[in-house]
Amino acid sequence: MTLFEELKARGLIAQTTNEEMVKDLLDNQKTTFYVGFDPTADSLHVGHFVAVVVMSHLQKHGHRPIVLFGGGTGMIGDPSGKTEMRKMLTREEIEHNISCFKKQMSRFVDFGEGGAILVNNGDWLLNLNYIEFLREVGVHFSVNRMLTFECYKQRLERGLSFFELNYMLMQSYDFLVLNRKYNCQLEIGGDDQWSNIIGGVELIRRADQKEAYGMTFNLLLTSEGKKMGKTEKGAVWLDPEKTSPYDFYQYWRNVDDADVINCLKMLTFIPLDEIKQYENLTGSELNPVKERLAFELTAMVHGKGEAEKAMSAAKALFGGGSDISNMPSTGISKDEFADGQIPLLDVMLKAGLIPSKSEGRRLIVQGGVMVDDNKVSDPLFNLSLADFDKGYVIIKKGKKVYHKIDLQ
Repeated sequence: MTLFEELKARGLIAQTTNEEMVKDLLDNQKTTFYVGFDPTADSLHVGHFVAVVVMSHLQKHGHRPIVLFGGGTGMIGDPSGKTEMRKMLTREEIEHNISCFKKQMSRFVDFGEGGAILVNNGDWLLNLNYIEFLREVGVHFSVNRMLTFECYKQRLERGLSFFELNYMLMQSYDFLVLNRKYNCQLEIGGDDQWSNIIGGVELIRRADQKEAYGMTFNLLLTSEGKKMGKTEKGAVWLDPEKTSPYDFYQYWRNVDDADVINCLKMLTFIPLDEIKQYENLTGSELNPVKERLAFELTAMVHGKGEAEKAMSAAKALFGGGSDISNMPSTGISKDEFADGQIPLLDVMLKAGLIPSKSEGRRLIVQGGVMVDDNKVSDPLFNLSLADFDKGYVIIKKGKKVYHKIDLQ
Protein backbone atom coordinates (compact mmCIF):
# COMPACT_ATOMS: atom_id res chain seq x y z
CA MET A 1 0.00 0.00 0.00
CA THR A 2 1.41 3.39 -0.98
CA LEU A 3 1.51 6.35 1.42
CA PHE A 4 -1.34 8.11 -0.37
CA GLU A 5 -3.45 4.93 -0.31
CA GLU A 6 -2.77 4.44 3.39
CA LEU A 7 -3.74 8.02 4.25
CA LYS A 8 -6.96 7.51 2.27
CA ALA A 9 -7.68 4.15 3.91
CA ARG A 10 -7.24 5.74 7.34
CA GLY A 11 -9.84 8.34 6.46
CA LEU A 12 -7.33 11.17 6.72
CA ILE A 13 -7.47 12.78 3.26
CA ALA A 14 -10.39 15.14 2.66
CA GLN A 15 -9.47 17.15 -0.47
CA THR A 16 -6.55 17.77 -2.81
CA THR A 17 -6.00 20.52 -5.34
CA ASN A 18 -4.72 17.97 -7.89
CA GLU A 19 -5.04 14.38 -6.72
CA GLU A 20 -2.78 12.81 -9.36
CA MET A 21 0.07 15.25 -8.71
CA VAL A 22 -0.28 15.06 -4.91
CA LYS A 23 -0.29 11.26 -5.13
CA ASP A 24 2.85 11.35 -7.29
CA LEU A 25 4.57 13.75 -4.87
CA LEU A 26 3.82 11.55 -1.86
CA ASP A 27 4.41 8.14 -3.43
CA ASN A 28 7.25 8.71 -5.91
CA GLN A 29 9.17 11.80 -4.80
CA LYS A 30 10.75 13.36 -1.72
CA THR A 31 9.02 16.66 -1.20
CA THR A 32 9.05 19.51 1.28
CA PHE A 33 5.63 20.30 2.73
CA TYR A 34 4.34 22.63 5.42
CA VAL A 35 1.60 22.86 8.00
CA GLY A 36 0.84 25.95 10.06
CA PHE A 37 -0.15 26.35 13.71
CA ASP A 38 -1.44 29.67 15.01
CA PRO A 39 -0.38 30.07 18.67
CA THR A 40 -3.81 31.00 20.06
CA ALA A 41 -3.14 29.19 23.38
CA ASP A 42 -0.13 28.02 25.40
CA SER A 43 -0.60 24.36 24.44
CA LEU A 44 -1.53 22.23 21.48
CA HIS A 45 -4.83 20.40 21.91
CA VAL A 46 -6.55 17.32 20.49
CA GLY A 47 -7.80 19.40 17.55
CA HIS A 48 -4.18 19.80 16.41
CA PHE A 49 -3.44 16.11 16.73
CA VAL A 50 -4.57 14.99 13.27
CA ALA A 51 -2.16 17.51 11.73
CA VAL A 52 0.65 16.16 13.90
CA VAL A 53 -0.13 12.56 12.91
CA VAL A 54 -0.33 13.33 9.17
CA MET A 55 2.95 15.24 9.40
CA SER A 56 4.54 12.24 11.11
CA HIS A 57 3.24 9.83 8.43
CA LEU A 58 4.81 11.99 5.71
CA GLN A 59 8.12 12.36 7.53
CA LYS A 60 8.36 8.60 8.12
CA HIS A 61 8.13 8.19 4.32
CA GLY A 62 11.03 10.54 3.66
CA HIS A 63 9.26 13.86 3.13
CA ARG A 64 10.52 16.96 4.91
CA PRO A 65 8.09 18.90 7.12
CA ILE A 66 8.16 22.62 7.69
CA VAL A 67 6.39 23.42 10.94
CA LEU A 68 5.20 27.01 10.70
CA PHE A 69 4.21 28.91 13.83
CA GLY A 70 2.02 31.94 13.23
CA GLY A 71 3.87 34.71 15.01
CA GLY A 72 2.46 37.04 12.37
CA THR A 73 -0.91 35.50 11.44
CA GLY A 74 -1.59 34.97 15.14
CA MET A 75 -1.72 38.75 15.48
CA ILE A 76 -4.87 38.67 13.31
CA GLY A 77 -6.52 35.28 13.86
CA ASP A 78 -8.07 32.92 11.34
CA PRO A 79 -11.81 33.58 10.84
CA SER A 80 -12.37 30.02 9.54
CA GLY A 81 -15.01 28.22 11.58
CA LYS A 82 -15.56 31.22 13.87
CA THR A 83 -18.80 33.14 14.29
CA GLU A 84 -17.04 36.07 15.96
CA MET A 85 -13.64 37.72 15.73
CA ARG A 86 -10.96 35.98 17.76
CA LYS A 87 -9.50 37.66 20.81
CA MET A 88 -6.50 39.77 19.83
CA LEU A 89 -3.28 38.57 21.47
CA THR A 90 -0.24 40.65 22.34
CA ARG A 91 3.18 39.90 20.83
CA GLU A 92 4.34 38.72 24.27
CA GLU A 93 1.45 36.24 24.57
CA ILE A 94 2.11 34.92 21.07
CA GLU A 95 5.84 34.47 21.70
CA HIS A 96 5.11 32.63 24.96
CA ASN A 97 2.63 30.34 23.23
CA ILE A 98 5.11 29.58 20.43
CA SER A 99 7.77 28.58 22.96
CA CYS A 100 5.25 26.13 24.51
CA PHE A 101 4.33 24.73 21.08
CA LYS A 102 8.00 24.15 20.23
CA LYS A 103 8.55 21.95 23.29
CA GLN A 104 5.48 19.84 22.55
CA MET A 105 6.14 19.50 18.83
CA SER A 106 9.59 17.98 19.35
CA ARG A 107 7.91 14.84 20.76
CA PHE A 108 6.15 14.14 17.46
CA VAL A 109 8.47 15.44 14.74
CA ASP A 110 12.19 14.84 14.17
CA PHE A 111 14.03 18.17 14.07
CA GLY A 112 17.47 16.54 13.85
CA GLU A 113 19.96 17.03 11.03
CA GLY A 114 18.13 16.91 7.71
CA GLY A 115 14.82 16.69 9.59
CA ALA A 116 11.94 19.08 10.01
CA ILE A 117 12.37 22.84 9.67
CA LEU A 118 10.77 25.16 12.18
CA VAL A 119 9.82 28.67 11.03
CA ASN A 120 7.89 31.64 12.41
CA ASN A 121 5.93 33.69 9.89
CA GLY A 122 6.40 36.73 12.11
CA ASP A 123 9.90 36.86 10.61
CA TRP A 124 8.50 38.02 7.26
CA LEU A 125 5.01 39.31 8.11
CA LEU A 126 5.61 41.68 11.03
CA ASN A 127 7.88 44.07 9.14
CA LEU A 128 6.08 44.05 5.79
CA ASN A 129 5.69 47.27 3.87
CA TYR A 130 1.91 47.31 3.40
CA ILE A 131 1.94 49.15 0.04
CA GLU A 132 4.53 46.75 -1.38
CA PHE A 133 2.54 43.79 -0.02
CA LEU A 134 -0.64 45.01 -1.73
CA ARG A 135 1.21 45.50 -4.99
CA GLU A 136 2.87 42.08 -4.91
CA VAL A 137 0.17 39.95 -3.25
CA GLY A 138 -3.12 41.83 -2.95
CA VAL A 139 -3.33 42.41 -6.70
CA HIS A 140 -3.80 38.65 -7.23
CA PHE A 141 -6.90 38.31 -5.00
CA SER A 142 -10.51 38.94 -6.02
CA VAL A 143 -12.62 40.15 -3.09
CA ASN A 144 -15.73 38.95 -4.92
CA ARG A 145 -14.32 35.43 -5.05
CA MET A 146 -13.00 35.54 -1.49
CA LEU A 147 -16.50 36.32 -0.20
CA THR A 148 -17.82 33.13 -1.80
CA PHE A 149 -15.50 31.01 0.35
CA GLU A 150 -17.18 29.36 3.31
CA CYS A 151 -14.73 30.81 5.85
CA TYR A 152 -15.91 34.33 4.96
CA LYS A 153 -19.45 33.69 3.72
CA GLN A 154 -20.68 32.43 7.09
CA ARG A 155 -19.37 35.58 8.76
CA LEU A 156 -21.06 38.12 6.50
CA GLU A 157 -24.34 38.09 8.42
CA ARG A 158 -22.67 38.88 11.76
CA GLY A 159 -20.04 41.14 10.27
CA LEU A 160 -16.62 40.51 8.80
CA SER A 161 -13.88 43.02 9.55
CA PHE A 162 -11.36 44.18 6.95
CA PHE A 163 -8.79 43.18 9.58
CA GLU A 164 -9.80 39.50 9.21
CA LEU A 165 -10.21 39.70 5.44
CA ASN A 166 -6.41 40.04 5.29
CA TYR A 167 -5.86 36.62 6.87
CA MET A 168 -6.15 34.65 3.64
CA LEU A 169 -3.60 36.93 1.95
CA MET A 170 -1.18 36.45 4.85
CA GLN A 171 -1.45 32.64 4.85
CA SER A 172 -1.17 32.52 1.06
CA TYR A 173 1.94 34.69 1.26
CA ASP A 174 3.42 32.20 3.77
CA PHE A 175 3.19 29.47 1.12
CA LEU A 176 4.82 31.78 -1.48
CA VAL A 177 7.71 32.60 0.89
CA LEU A 178 8.29 28.93 1.78
CA ASN A 179 8.09 27.90 -1.88
CA ARG A 180 10.74 30.48 -2.81
CA LYS A 181 13.04 29.77 0.13
CA TYR A 182 12.72 25.98 0.61
CA ASN A 183 11.06 24.82 -2.64
CA CYS A 184 8.06 23.83 -0.51
CA GLN A 185 5.58 22.28 -2.94
CA LEU A 186 2.75 21.14 -0.69
CA GLU A 187 0.66 22.74 2.03
CA ILE A 188 -1.43 20.50 4.27
CA GLY A 189 -4.05 21.49 6.82
CA GLY A 190 -7.46 20.70 8.26
CA ASP A 191 -10.38 20.76 5.85
CA ASP A 192 -11.48 24.09 7.34
CA GLN A 193 -8.28 25.51 5.75
CA TRP A 194 -9.27 24.58 2.19
CA SER A 195 -9.97 28.16 1.06
CA ASN A 196 -6.70 29.48 2.53
CA ILE A 197 -4.72 26.64 0.93
CA ILE A 198 -6.27 27.29 -2.48
CA GLY A 199 -5.29 30.96 -2.04
CA GLY A 200 -1.64 30.00 -1.58
CA VAL A 201 -1.59 27.56 -4.51
CA GLU A 202 -3.07 30.17 -6.85
CA LEU A 203 -0.81 32.95 -5.56
CA ILE A 204 2.31 30.89 -6.39
CA ARG A 205 0.94 30.18 -9.86
CA ARG A 206 0.11 33.83 -10.57
CA ALA A 207 3.11 35.49 -8.91
CA ASP A 208 5.87 33.04 -9.94
CA GLN A 209 4.23 30.91 -12.67
CA LYS A 210 5.03 27.77 -10.66
CA GLU A 211 2.86 24.81 -9.65
CA ALA A 212 2.25 24.01 -6.00
CA TYR A 213 -0.34 21.81 -4.34
CA GLY A 214 -2.62 21.53 -1.35
CA MET A 215 -4.08 18.66 0.63
CA THR A 216 -6.54 18.81 3.51
CA PHE A 217 -7.25 16.15 6.09
CA ASN A 218 -10.54 15.40 7.75
CA LEU A 219 -11.24 17.04 11.08
CA LEU A 220 -11.59 14.75 14.09
CA LEU A 221 -15.37 14.42 14.45
CA THR A 222 -17.68 12.09 16.33
CA SER A 223 -20.09 9.88 14.40
CA GLU A 224 -22.66 12.63 15.09
CA GLY A 225 -20.51 15.21 13.33
CA LYS A 226 -19.36 17.07 16.46
CA LYS A 227 -15.74 18.07 17.01
CA MET A 228 -13.87 15.72 19.34
CA GLY A 229 -11.57 16.93 22.08
CA LYS A 230 -14.07 18.82 24.22
CA THR A 231 -15.08 17.97 27.79
CA GLU A 232 -17.05 19.72 30.52
CA LYS A 233 -13.74 21.23 31.64
CA GLY A 234 -13.01 22.51 28.12
CA ALA A 235 -10.46 21.38 25.55
CA VAL A 236 -8.36 18.23 25.93
CA TRP A 237 -4.83 19.66 25.96
CA LEU A 238 -1.50 17.98 25.24
CA ASP A 239 0.13 19.86 28.13
CA PRO A 240 0.06 17.62 31.24
CA GLU A 241 -0.41 20.69 33.44
CA LYS A 242 -3.66 21.52 31.61
CA THR A 243 -4.96 17.99 31.04
CA SER A 244 -3.33 15.35 33.24
CA PRO A 245 -2.09 12.13 31.58
CA TYR A 246 -4.80 10.26 33.53
CA ASP A 247 -7.58 12.56 32.26
CA PHE A 248 -6.10 12.35 28.75
CA TYR A 249 -6.12 8.54 28.96
CA GLN A 250 -9.66 8.52 30.32
CA TYR A 251 -10.92 10.76 27.52
CA TRP A 252 -9.88 8.20 24.91
CA ARG A 253 -10.86 5.21 27.08
CA ASN A 254 -14.39 6.63 27.18
CA VAL A 255 -14.97 7.45 23.51
CA ASP A 256 -18.26 6.24 22.08
CA ASP A 257 -18.32 2.77 20.57
CA ALA A 258 -19.14 4.30 17.18
CA ASP A 259 -15.95 6.40 17.21
CA VAL A 260 -13.24 4.04 18.44
CA ILE A 261 -12.31 2.45 15.07
CA ASN A 262 -12.16 5.84 13.36
CA CYS A 263 -9.87 7.16 16.12
CA LEU A 264 -7.58 4.14 15.80
CA LYS A 265 -7.29 4.70 12.05
CA MET A 266 -6.80 8.46 12.12
CA LEU A 267 -4.69 8.95 15.25
CA THR A 268 -2.51 5.87 15.73
CA PHE A 269 0.07 4.03 13.66
CA ILE A 270 -1.43 0.61 14.40
CA PRO A 271 -1.45 -1.32 11.08
CA LEU A 272 -4.78 -1.22 9.28
CA ASP A 273 -4.89 -5.04 9.11
CA GLU A 274 -4.89 -5.15 12.90
CA ILE A 275 -7.56 -2.47 13.20
CA LYS A 276 -9.73 -4.39 10.72
CA GLN A 277 -9.95 -7.25 13.22
CA TYR A 278 -11.76 -4.94 15.66
CA GLU A 279 -14.36 -3.60 13.24
CA ASN A 280 -17.10 -6.15 13.98
CA LEU A 281 -16.76 -6.01 17.78
CA THR A 282 -19.60 -4.49 19.78
CA GLY A 283 -20.45 -3.54 23.36
CA SER A 284 -18.11 -4.85 26.05
CA GLU A 285 -15.98 -6.54 23.37
CA LEU A 286 -14.72 -3.05 22.48
CA ASN A 287 -13.39 -2.30 25.98
CA PRO A 288 -9.90 -3.77 25.35
CA VAL A 289 -9.83 -1.87 22.04
CA LYS A 290 -10.62 1.39 23.81
CA GLU A 291 -7.88 0.63 26.33
CA ARG A 292 -5.42 0.14 23.50
CA LEU A 293 -6.49 3.40 21.85
CA ALA A 294 -6.09 5.28 25.14
CA PHE A 295 -2.71 3.69 25.87
CA GLU A 296 -1.30 4.31 22.37
CA LEU A 297 -2.29 8.00 22.35
CA THR A 298 -1.20 8.67 25.94
CA ALA A 299 2.17 7.06 25.18
CA MET A 300 2.55 9.21 22.05
CA VAL A 301 1.78 12.42 23.91
CA HIS A 302 3.15 11.81 27.41
CA GLY A 303 5.50 8.84 27.07
CA LYS A 304 5.08 5.14 27.79
CA GLY A 305 5.71 5.55 31.54
CA GLU A 306 2.82 7.97 31.99
CA ALA A 307 0.58 5.80 29.83
CA GLU A 308 1.31 2.78 32.04
CA LYS A 309 0.53 4.81 35.19
CA ALA A 310 -2.74 6.07 33.71
CA MET A 311 -3.78 2.58 32.63
CA SER A 312 -2.88 1.18 36.06
CA ALA A 313 -4.95 3.83 37.83
CA ALA A 314 -7.92 3.27 35.53
CA LYS A 315 -7.81 -0.52 35.94
CA ALA A 316 -7.55 -0.15 39.73
CA LEU A 317 -10.76 1.89 39.73
CA PHE A 318 -12.80 -0.01 37.21
CA GLY A 319 -11.43 -3.41 38.13
CA GLY A 320 -11.77 -2.94 41.88
CA GLY A 321 -8.02 -2.75 42.51
CA SER A 322 -6.34 -0.64 45.14
CA ASP A 323 -3.62 1.33 43.34
CA ILE A 324 -5.05 4.85 43.32
CA SER A 325 -1.70 6.67 43.42
CA ASN A 326 -2.09 7.93 39.85
CA MET A 327 -5.68 9.11 40.18
CA PRO A 328 -6.22 12.88 39.72
CA SER A 329 -6.33 14.43 43.18
CA THR A 330 -6.95 17.70 44.98
CA GLY A 331 -5.80 18.59 48.47
CA ILE A 332 -7.90 20.32 51.11
CA SER A 333 -6.73 21.46 54.53
CA LYS A 334 -8.45 21.16 57.90
CA ASP A 335 -8.63 24.97 57.95
CA GLU A 336 -11.25 24.78 55.20
CA PHE A 337 -13.62 22.87 57.47
CA ALA A 338 -16.10 24.70 59.69
CA ASP A 339 -17.08 22.78 62.82
CA GLY A 340 -15.56 19.67 61.26
CA GLN A 341 -17.59 19.90 58.05
CA ILE A 342 -17.23 21.20 54.49
CA PRO A 343 -19.93 21.34 51.76
CA LEU A 344 -19.46 18.68 49.07
CA LEU A 345 -20.27 21.28 46.40
CA ASP A 346 -17.37 23.46 47.59
CA VAL A 347 -15.00 20.50 47.33
CA MET A 348 -16.23 19.51 43.85
CA LEU A 349 -15.90 23.08 42.64
CA LYS A 350 -12.33 23.31 43.95
CA ALA A 351 -11.46 19.98 42.30
CA GLY A 352 -12.79 21.19 38.94
CA LEU A 353 -15.43 18.46 38.87
CA ILE A 354 -18.21 20.98 38.27
CA PRO A 355 -18.22 24.39 36.55
CA SER A 356 -20.67 25.87 39.08
CA LYS A 357 -22.61 24.97 42.21
CA SER A 358 -25.89 25.07 40.31
CA GLU A 359 -24.53 22.43 37.92
CA GLY A 360 -23.35 20.43 40.95
CA ARG A 361 -26.79 20.58 42.57
CA ARG A 362 -28.39 19.34 39.34
CA LEU A 363 -25.88 16.49 39.11
CA ILE A 364 -26.51 15.38 42.71
CA VAL A 365 -30.30 15.52 42.36
CA GLN A 366 -30.03 13.35 39.24
CA GLY A 367 -28.02 10.76 41.17
CA GLY A 368 -24.73 11.38 39.41
CA VAL A 369 -22.43 11.79 42.45
CA MET A 370 -20.99 9.21 44.84
CA VAL A 371 -18.60 9.58 47.76
CA ASP A 372 -16.66 6.39 48.58
CA ASP A 373 -19.25 4.22 46.80
CA ASN A 374 -22.18 5.90 48.61
CA LYS A 375 -24.63 7.78 46.40
CA VAL A 376 -25.29 11.36 47.49
CA SER A 377 -28.84 12.64 47.01
CA ASP A 378 -28.80 15.83 49.09
CA PRO A 379 -27.27 18.91 47.36
CA LEU A 380 -26.50 20.31 50.86
CA PHE A 381 -24.46 17.23 51.81
CA ASN A 382 -21.34 17.98 53.89
CA LEU A 383 -18.14 15.98 54.13
CA SER A 384 -16.88 15.60 57.70
CA LEU A 385 -13.38 15.08 59.01
CA ALA A 386 -14.48 11.60 60.04
CA ASP A 387 -14.98 10.74 56.34
CA PHE A 388 -11.22 11.18 55.89
CA ASP A 389 -10.23 8.44 58.34
CA LYS A 390 -7.97 6.91 55.69
CA GLY A 391 -6.60 10.33 54.64
CA TYR A 392 -8.76 10.78 51.55
CA VAL A 393 -12.18 10.30 50.01
CA ILE A 394 -12.96 9.42 46.41
CA ILE A 395 -15.68 11.34 44.58
CA LYS A 396 -17.22 9.65 41.58
CA LYS A 397 -19.03 11.83 39.03
CA GLY A 398 -21.22 10.01 36.54
CA LYS A 399 -20.03 6.58 35.44
CA LYS A 400 -16.45 7.35 34.52
CA VAL A 401 -14.94 10.30 36.40
CA TYR A 402 -13.09 9.61 39.66
CA HIS A 403 -11.24 12.16 41.79
CA LYS A 404 -9.33 11.71 45.04
CA ILE A 405 -9.64 14.40 47.73
CA ASP A 406 -6.63 14.34 50.06
CA LEU A 407 -6.78 15.79 53.56
CA GLN A 408 -3.58 17.76 54.06
